[in-house]
Amino acid sequence: MTNDAPAGAPAGPGPLAGAPRGSSPPGLPEPGRCLVMGVVNVTPDSFSDGGEWFGTDVAIARGRQLAAQGADIVDVGGESTRPGAQRISAAEELRRVVPVIAGLTAHEVPVSVDTMRAEVAEAALDVGARLVNDVSGGLADPEMPRLVGRVGVPYVVMHWRGHSHRMEERAVYADVVAEVCEELRRRVEAVVAEGVDPALIVIDPGLGFAKHPEHNWALLTNLARVSRLGGTGPAFPVLVGASRKRFLGRLLAAPDGTPRPFAGSDDATVAVTALAAAAGAWCARVHEVPAAAARARVAEAWRAAAAGVQVTGRLDERRPAGRGEGA
Repeated sequence: MTNDAPAGAPAGPGPLAGAPRGSSPPGLPEPGRCLVMGVVNVTPDSFSDGGEWFGTDVAIARGRQLAAQGADIVDVGGESTRPGAQRISAAEELRRVVPVIAGLTAHEVPVSVDTMRAEVAEAALDVGARLVNDVSGGLADPEMPRLVGRVGVPYVVMHWRGHSHRMEERAVYADVVAEVCEELRRRVEAVVAEGVDPALIVIDPGLGFAKHPEHNWALLTNLARVSRLGGTGPAFPVLVGASRKRFLGRLLAAPDGTPRPFAGSDDATVAVTALAAAAGAWCARVHEVPAAAARARVAEAWRAAAAGVQVTGRLDERRPAGRGEGA
């Protein structure tokens, strides 16, 4: 991470508390902390939940449950992007996600649509989705940034090097942080050229997408640099999607080397959420919300205290730090 203090300034509280966090784009929640995005995969073959929420009614119920548990946004996707996954048709993706999004927005749940297709994004926006989460950053469908620019909605631009069946062979980097920042910078410039408002852009370093474990950890520990796309300009909001990714299962592998099952990595996801939130992440995308939501609040209290704000209870009950109540 970079240190933004001017030359000669006293030492600050360290990188966990010193990185800026981009504000939410217009139209999205702004709770004054790292947001929590709950995942609803309306798929039969996602790596993380094995089709547990495949079906309109069960997916709507799951999304409402995540919102009640503290999710600020519910991310609905109908196409698996696990390594090696093959694409489904646009018609099938529409069939899976549109009724679920309509059902959730009818209950005033803030929804994002996880899709690479402009056709699907447009249908999702028509029934109330507030955010387009495009793992390809506009590369899979050139119409996507044009749609987003025309409609004027927040847009997640993720670092991406190709579809799932090719991603493993493309995980080659000399300097992963520098290269991801540069490739994201080019994507941001490209989508802005198509009409996307820079104030509506969220960036995602694409953990697990053409990344080996060492690449993921390097990106996680350089979120401030990623947020500025490797430069010195204003920070973009950063979405972190580490939940149940393979690199966490490998970190927690059994003594014989067997990786932890995906759902067994939720404790590690919670730890990464807390660290990323303290480091300035705008939002953490997770499969299990309650513990992640609590850690996001703890991380914000940590950041506030490090910045000289006294936190005595809820995060909306803060005042300048002074003498404590006692040892």
